[in-house]
This record gives sequence, structure tokens and C-alpha cells, in this order.
Amino acid sequence: MRAPTRPRPMSRGHALSVGAVGLVYLLVVLAVLFDSPLVQLDWTLRRLRPDQRWPGLRPLLDVWIVVGQRGPSAIAACAWLGWRCHRLRTVRPLLLLGTALLLLNTTVGAVKILTGRLGPHHARYPGSPELFLGGTAFPSGHTANAVVTWGALAYLAVRWRRTGVLLGAATAVTVGLTTVYLGTHWVSDVLAGWAAGALVLLALPLAEPLVTAADRRITALRRPVSPASSARPARPGRPGSAGPRGTPW
Repeated sequence: MRAPTRPRPMSRGHALSVGAVGLVYLLVVLAVLFDSPLVQLDWTLRRLRPDQRWPGLRPLLDVWIVVGQRGPSAIAACAWLGWRCHRLRTVRPLLLLGTALLLLNTTVGAVKILTGRLGPHHARYPGSPELFLGGTAFPSGHTANAVVTWGALAYLAVRWRRTGVLLGAATAVTVGLTTVYLGTHWVSDVLAGWAAGALVLLALPLAEPLVTAADRRITALRRPVSPASSARPARPGRPGSAGPRGTPW
């Protein structure tokens, strides 16, 4: 039977989730673009300088922030999923993770380029949203990456899915707050990063039919040829001849 290539229609709950998260994302973007009180909250929290108020947390959080970096987190996730693919004889987990990271990089990267926002460490104009200045702070890539990478692992989990969801959510929340503590992102960057990452996760079920079709094709290519299909044809005039005795075919 041919694998379906069209995504299934979204359920009502799924559609409502996409709409709600998308609305939150849009509102955060508009709040930053139009210099709303959210921007003033960004500056208020920045002036508190939490990294200087609680310097003892810095060594630990400098290490923890690596969990949200694209390279290290992707390598760790691919290593785990690669082992799972080997055991399950399928490449579906890696294909889904690759799809999620592709969606993340294209969508978040596009918004970063279009907004050009500077982070707190490079801010030039106090009280302003710091937009269109060549920066890449909005939305927070660390935060969105933590949501997508560890959320995708929870999505792919079977026996420990609830535990994976809780751990993934805790990781995404703490990574986002860590970027605020370290002064690399504004609070609004983190809010947008959470929303952007959640949208990517909500899009994964729509990609399942395409991923399944690709998995079947790749699995078929990797499947070894059966001995019957590779048997040598008998020579004309010698029915039943199948080659020298002892050969594997």
C-alpha cells in the first residue's frame, strides 16, 4: 500500500493550540515593534542586573546554557536517536528531529534577520526596543532550540512520554530564564522563543505522513537483497543447475 503524502486534517484541539500559541507569538512581536510596556519591562529587568546581584549562580548557569545551544544539543539528541534508529530498524526519529530543526532554523532565523534586534549587552539606546540595528536577539534562539530539541525527544518517547514532557518543559523554561540572567536576551526575546518553539512542535504531527513515506523508502533501500532474488539463472540445457555446490546462492 502506498504511504500517504498529504498531512491529515488537524483536530479541533490541535487547531486551537496552534491558534492560541500563534496569537501569543504575534502579540509579543507587535508589542516589541510598537514599543509597548513589554519593552519597558525588558529594560527594568535589565537594570536589575541579576548576574551581578547573584554572582554565585553564574558558573552553574554558564554551563547550563549549553543545553540550549544548537550544536551541542543537536549532537546529543542525534546520538541518542541514532542508537534508537539502529535498534528499531527505522530512521523515523532522526527524520522527525531533522524536520523540526529545519523548521526552527528557517522560521526563527527569518524573524531574527527581519527584526535585527540587539541584545542587552549591545544595547545602544536606553528605553528603546533596539530594533533594525543588525542584531539577532529576537526571538531567543537558545530558548526556541531548547523547546524544539528536547520537546521533539519527548514527542518521540513512548514509555516515558509524560516524564519527557515535564523534563523538556523544565529545560526550556530554565534555559530561557538563564539567558535573561546572563544578559544575552531580553524577557520579550524569551517569550517569543517559547512561542516559536512551541509552534514548531505543533507542526510536527502535520509532517508525519511525509516522514513516514520517506522512512519507508529509506528502509527499503537499506534492506538487504534476499537470496532468492539474487539466485543465478540456470544454464540453458541444464535444468536445475544452480552453480557450484557450497556457494551462498
